[in-house]
Amino acid sequence: MAHTDTYTVRLGERGRLVLPAELRRRAGLREGQELVLIYADGVVRLATRRDLARAGRGMFSHAGRGRDLVSELIRDRREEARREDATGKRTSKRRRAT
Repeated sequence: MAHTDTYTVRLGERGRLVLPAELRRRAGLREGQELVLIYADGVVRLATRRDLARAGRGMFSHAGRGRDLVSELIRDRREEARREDATGKRTSKRRRAT
């Protein structure tokens, strides 16, 4: 289990929080860095955009194992366009540029 440290901060004027210097140093946070607050089930979490992107990488990799999902999508879109051209009907709300 990961070690957890607790820091107490006070909500200041206009909702501002000051993160303790030790926490900023340990978390690698820099002044002016954009952070994301995540609220779920009564808990507020703080993360960097980079950490969120890193956590999301590979999230759906199991779904396409051994498959070329990009090629499948392109093939599906081409088949849909051929059907639309054959029937003269659009199956999506998107308009083609003329």
